[in-house]
Amino acid sequence: MAELYVKLGNKERGWNDPPQFSYGLQTQAGGPKRTPLNKRVAALPDGAPRVPTSETSPGASPVGPPPPSSKASRPPPVGSCPASSVEPKLPVTECETLLEDVLRPLEQALEDCRGHTKKQVCDDISRRLALLQEQWAGGKLSTPVKKRMALLVLELSSHRWDAADDIHRSLMVDHVTEVSQWMVGVKRLIAEKKSLSSEEANEETCPATAEENQTVPDVQQAP
Repeated sequence: MAELYVKLGNKERGWNDPPQFSYGLQTQAGGPKRTPLNKRVAALPDGAPRVPTSETSPGASPVGPPPPSSKASRPPPVGSCPASSVEPKLPVTECETLLEDVLRPLEQALEDCRGHTKKQVCDDISRRLALLQEQWAGGKLSTPVKKRMALLVLELSSHRWDAADDIHRSLMVDHVTEVSQWMVGVKRLIAEKKSLSSEEANEETCPATAEENQTVPDVQQAP
């Protein structure tokens, strides 16, 4: 087969000279055809992917990215939407502490103390609670102050006096500019409510103690 591509060379060439190949013999024998380098390629329409010339030749493996799949161009089916559109992220909002939830237990504690506490002290506490209501309604209190006041009222209603007093001190240290005008009344209310609760506890135990201290009458012995 190789002899078909070799033309007769110079008889005077040396024994180790390479053979001379004939281009005409190769075309006549039906060898593999190559694309002429001086041939211009037709322009592709707009939007069509451009493929290098080397890829158009037969037997060449594609080097570029694979053509887009037909599935990618299909529109999504009706009713199927991305997760982000189905479940939009909403801002997390915290539950707002209401003024009534804080002021009502304080006023109830003040009413419990009336009759057991001096009128002047009760009037001062009432005036301080009015300042608390005014500043709260006017938006002058921050969210941390409102939350701590809700905790303070919860501890006060549960008769946990030390815990309520600790919250009072933390408010005076961390937010003194906001609570200084009315926190004095809340502190006094905690003290008065604690004192009243102690008195009621003592009154409950006094009758039982009195009954135990009563002497049992001597039983007259029979002669």
